[in-house]
Amino acid sequence: MSAQKPTNIIYTGVAGTGKTYRLLQIAQQYTDYLPRVNDKDLLGQLLQALSWRDVVCLIFLDFKSKKQDLVKVPEIVNHEFFVTKATQNAREKNLSNTAWSVLQMHTPTNSQTVSYKNRASQAYFDKDNSGAWYLLPESMDLLSELAQQLAEFQQAQRENNNQDQNFSQQRFSMVSFHQAYGYEEFVEGIRPVMAASSHTTHSSSQMSYAIQDGTFLKLCQRAANDPEQRYAMLIDEINRANVSRVFGELLSLIETDKRAGMANAMTVNLAYSGRTFSVPANVDIYATMNTQDHSLAPLDMALRRRFRFVDCSPQPELLPVISLNQESETADSGTLNSEIINSAETIDLAKLLTGLNNRIMQTLGAEAQLGHAFLWSVANLKQLQTVLAEQIIPQLAQAAGGQLTILQYIFQDEQQPMSAQFIQDSQALINNDSNNSANSNSSNQMFAGHHSFLDQSISTGNYRINVDLMNNSAEFTKPFVYQRLY
Repeated sequence: MSAQKPTNIIYTGVAGTGKTYRLLQIAQQYTDYLPRVNDKDLLGQLLQALSWRDVVCLIFLDFKSKKQDLVKVPEIVNHEFFVTKATQNAREKNLSNTAWSVLQMHTPTNSQTVSYKNRASQAYFDKDNSGAWYLLPESMDLLSELAQQLAEFQQAQRENNNQDQNFSQQRFSMVSFHQAYGYEEFVEGIRPVMAASSHTTHSSSQMSYAIQDGTFLKLCQRAANDPEQRYAMLIDEINRANVSRVFGELLSLIETDKRAGMANAMTVNLAYSGRTFSVPANVDIYATMNTQDHSLAPLDMALRRRFRFVDCSPQPELLPVISLNQESETADSGTLNSEIINSAETIDLAKLLTGLNNRIMQTLGAEAQLGHAFLWSVANLKQLQTVLAEQIIPQLAQAAGGQLTILQYIFQDEQQPMSAQFIQDSQALINNDSNNSANSNSSNQMFAGHHSFLDQSISTGNYRINVDLMNNSAEFTKPFVYQRLY
């Protein structure tokens, strides 16, 4: 077995810091890319151990699969199976004689078209009056194994031809934990099994219950049978489930020194099957944990002894600069020249995220920060407005408990006129609307219902997201509004 010490790592961080992306990258390390098998190699493997009689039978079965029952000798000699077998045997001459000899030797003694002295005990072929050969129907049962080999070869050939890239073999399993995920899905559990049964002319299904292996147990069995390779269990959002319940008695076994073959190796009897089990040393476990989820805070202490924790911080330096002149284009801030970076018509997303996170940490703490993934796909102003209105502001409002002063501080709204505020005071807007409505023309009443619905959709508690932000209008078409977030 590989002498490498088992790896247990949990990647922690706020939402949007690329934790799940890391798992996907790790999965590539546990994926073997095998080169495509050449069709000639497949055929060579098929024919290597076959006799000439088997090869000729295989040729008839191949023609039969293509709806051709009668075969002439030249068709046999020119078939790729016959040619390949001749190459394997270093034969170039008298190939027709070989075919004739095989065919005649395996004809029935009562054949009306073939007269041959040294017949074999088993007949497979016969010839009609036109000189075409065919397989005897009674020989088909004898050729079932050969027919199966042909079917497997044809299937492998189809898969090979349809495969654009190299074949891949995964040495990992990936799951996403959630509140209902349990031991039964991860280790083993009793599951319903539908078994078909027939009664007279009717068929029905009967349900029974059986102990079935879970995702982790299946991976461990694969790893135990392949000790020279490393396998990985990838768990997204490990703190969304009750880890003690999911792992059960395996929670101690996953410790690196308690794996099979290690110094303090442990075995247990599994809860349902009673089988003895230990976690192979060639199984690595990687997981992610969102530090903003405090619903299972004690879990952190339970896993500290068993996992190494790696912090994933926001990486604003990965974000581009967007231009309002050519909104469809973005540029890496590391490659832009200073003239473009300092342009009044650009928005530096790295600076914007850094500014927001600095103020978030001052007011809400480090665990409320925004990850760079929130802005990763932003390529123009409209996309930035959508992300702010639909993702960033709602998340921060929840973290701040809807407190207007905190939200307005984070978005630098305190000293701004109401029209340029990202987060507006709902009560001030109501008072302002009341004053305006007193002077409005009665003809505007037909739009009252529309405005009421719009206000409800963007207003929560004592704050409201500026309508102009979502409409890409007024002050929010200008870059300086976003630059002040730096």
